[in-house]
Amino acid sequence: MVWTVAAAALLVAAVGWWVWVKGRPFAGGDVFRASRLSAGNHLFPTQVLVTPTSVVQYTPHWVGRREETIHMAHIASVKIDTGLLLSNVLIETSGGTDPVMCHGHRKHDAVQMKDLIERYQTDYFRGHGPVGATGPGR
Repeated sequence: MVWTVAAAALLVAAVGWWVWVKGRPFAGGDVFRASRLSAGNHLFPTQVLVTPTSVVQYTPHWVGRREETIHMAHIASVKIDTGLLLSNVLIETSGGTDPVMCHGHRKHDAVQMKDLIERYQTDYFRGHGPVGATGPGR
């Protein structure tokens, strides 16, 4: 009986540790993690990384992960659908493929994501590009 309880406690601890590891930010910088209270994000919340060159949607799974990266030049629009507590962010691409839907972000995070994307796009299309970028005339 004691061994069964100890084995069960060890299993619960291992699963809890694994959920914690998978829920940590996957990269440095501007990473926005969905709320665990939103649908589909209870165990492994989706994360969105916004960099000067791209937006990465990262969804951890029990084994492995799913990542989708969109270059800043291919983002056509960013829409925020605000609910009572949380917001959904819809990122449409210029390629006409399915938009990236990010569910369950805090309202402030959703607005900050949109602002960062718009600022980075403005810098990109004005020719400033990301820090350290090289290109024609640089």
